[in-house]
Amino acid sequence: MSTLKDRLTADMRAALKARDELTTSTLRMALAAVGTAEVAGREKRELSDDEVLAVLTKEAKKRREAATAFADAGRAEQAGKETAEGEVLERYLPKQLSDDELAELVSGALAAGGFTGKAQMGPAMKAAQAAVAGRAEGGRVAAEVRRQLGL
Repeated sequence: MSTLKDRLTADMRAALKARDELTTSTLRMALAAVGTAEVAGREKRELSDDEVLAVLTKEAKKRREAATAFADAGRAEQAGKETAEGEVLERYLPKQLSDDELAELVSGALAAGGFTGKAQMGPAMKAAQAAVAGRAEGGRVAAEVRRQLGL
């Protein structure tokens, strides 16, 4: 079992004992998503910490998007719940890069690979994503790569 999954399970048990309903339900949802990812594919397998982190990132993004949708629809109570759940999940994610740090990493990756034009967008994105290593959302990375390639 991955150490991140162990941490999620231990924190869920602690939240259960503390009767923290928000944290308990959020961590149950996260562990269910991890379990679903483990049985996806041909055979069941244990996820690595990086794979568990990817699942948590996806779930946190879902919470942010749902909170925005609820807020736009005028459902402040539900938006607040989704935001709170997202904050619980953020505790387990690495700190996101600032715009300046992202620009610096992308610049370094593009320079190292010698990427200069639109035709090289795919390989440039691959290099940039490797440099960022999950510390920024793909959309932010893509926007920065496009900006630096002049697209």
